[in-house]
Amino acid sequence: MIPDSSGLEVLLAELGRLCYDKGWAFGTSGNFSAVVSRDPFCMTITPTGLDKGSLSPAQFVHVDANGTVKEGSGLPSAETALHLTAARLRKAGVVLHTHSVWSTMVSDFHGARGGLCLEGYEMLKGLRGVNSHTHREWVPILENDQDMARLAGAVEEILTQHPEAHGFLLRGHGLYTWGENLAEAKRHLEILEFLLEVTGRAGFTRPVPQS
Repeated sequence: MIPDSSGLEVLLAELGRLCYDKGWAFGTSGNFSAVVSRDPFCMTITPTGLDKGSLSPAQFVHVDANGTVKEGSGLPSAETALHLTAARLRKAGVVLHTHSVWSTMVSDFHGARGGLCLEGYEMLKGLRGVNSHTHREWVPILENDQDMARLAGAVEEILTQHPEAHGFLLRGHGLYTWGENLAEAKRHLEILEFLLEVTGRAGFTRPVPQS
């Protein structure tokens, strides 16, 4: 039996529209998912090619641990494998992916370094487990890849190498973050997008310590 996920999908659709309004998911960019059950595994996720500014709960599809559609019409996001990887390795209940201007620019600028370090900002204290602005948050940056199986492998490797990371960037593409639940994932998204915009607006001139 497919577990009921209607409440999650209402909230994810609302978040999708919020991200559109903020300029974080224009066009058909971005994708959002939530784990409905762990046993059997079921994830609800946005289908590919949808305008996030007009997202509705009925448009979501359910996939299993292999990304196979079990309920709903349409194709799941092309990046479903990345959501599944984050859900598995981070035990995330919700995974969010945005394509903001700042995440795109910052990821490209710092891509050759393999990541960037965010440090000294009060907003860091909104990340799970962080209690001081002196925290050093390493945000890995991976090269984008249209081969999703290969990219999912790269994501698994980077998340294993950086178990404390709250998100990662795909170079020239956008941000992935997650949380135990929707409230935590939304908070992480807002904080990381804020800090990426701060970094971008600073003109990339603030010294960036290496990991």
